[in-house]
Amino acid sequence: MLFTESLREENNDIFQLIFDHPFVKGIGEGDISKEAIAHYIKADFEYLNAFMKIYGLAASKSSSRDDIRYFFNKMEFILKDEIHPHHNFCEYIGVPYESLQGHPLPPTADHYIKHMLYHAHTGSMGEILGALLPCPWTYLEIGDELMKRYQPTPDHPFYQWITFYSDARTRSTTTEMRERLDNLAKEASPSEKNRIRDAFRKSCELELAFWEMAYTCEEWPSGKVVKRI
Repeated sequence: MLFTESLREENNDIFQLIFDHPFVKGIGEGDISKEAIAHYIKADFEYLNAFMKIYGLAASKSSSRDDIRYFFNKMEFILKDEIHPHHNFCEYIGVPYESLQGHPLPPTADHYIKHMLYHAHTGSMGEILGALLPCPWTYLEIGDELMKRYQPTPDHPFYQWITFYSDARTRSTTTEMRERLDNLAKEASPSEKNRIRDAFRKSCELELAFWEMAYTCEEWPSGKVVKRI
């Protein structure tokens, strides 16, 4: 069994919880509150900005031009392509994309970014990829699951979102990252593999928490207190 196959098997419980989360199911059903979608976009815009910076940190740790080119291409994919699912959500709620950019991060998104930055600054290349991989992998499988469960047609309100994450380009992003991590794992020590497993598991947990954060419009505790006063 490949290393990433074992990671997927070990974290199947979280993947299933993500598929069954009410926000994710709401995408398939074409029914999510506008507040939850806006909250998601605000956080995800900043999250993807951080994701690109982590790709940049990974490139700075790379020893070959092939690796540098790989991370550069991944940054370009986020800049040019991964805005399309956001636009689909913005069209649904009738809010300009620009108005949902530059907002403070809610607690879960803040923690998720710092978790990835920790591994980017202190860990091996394997740890970095282990922390990054759950994002594209869970979204790919969400797209596949929603296609299978709901079989959306072009008139579905989130057809563009679902088909984006189930298409060949998104699939190749996950496949390429898995292949790189599998190759690194062949040379990794048992202790490094455990660190990669820990980084991957926590990122899976935080992917699930990110959906919950959006669904509940999570805010910092002080904001809740102020509203009660």
